[in-house]
Amino acid sequence: MTTKAGDGDDCAVPEGGLMQVGYAWDEGEGLMAEARDRATAFLEKARTVWGVPVSPRATELTQLVVSELVTNARRHAPGPVLLQLRIGAGTVDVVVWDSEPTVPEAHGADPDRVGQHGLEIVKAVALDLRVRREPVGKRITARIDLA
Repeated sequence: MTTKAGDGDDCAVPEGGLMQVGYAWDEGEGLMAEARDRATAFLEKARTVWGVPVSPRATELTQLVVSELVTNARRHAPGPVLLQLRIGAGTVDVVVWDSEPTVPEAHGADPDRVGQHGLEIVKAVALDLRVRREPVGKRITARIDLA
């Protein structure tokens, strides 16, 4: 079953101009595709309704980062996955929370390794990547340039 804290049509615009939307999933097939679609819809709304400049490259990178972080959360942590998207000051923050407290580490480059490149990819395309252990689980935030 999928539960959503927002559907992208009701993104909040608090004081200071920060746009944000959040989603929560507790299980379900197609989670990664749905998360990517929601991120795309959020950026499109920011561009068309709120007039935020969002480049096609920023949309593609956001889709990639959402896919990698949500895939890792689903693969390595039991329970719900939370996704928050925040736009402010020319960037979008992709924030993913899961219940696994272990902080992931990017592996060094290894052309012979199959898989386990997700965090390497995110580090390569993000302006900033932060991992914060929470009282339950962890929160990973990747910042993407909207230009």
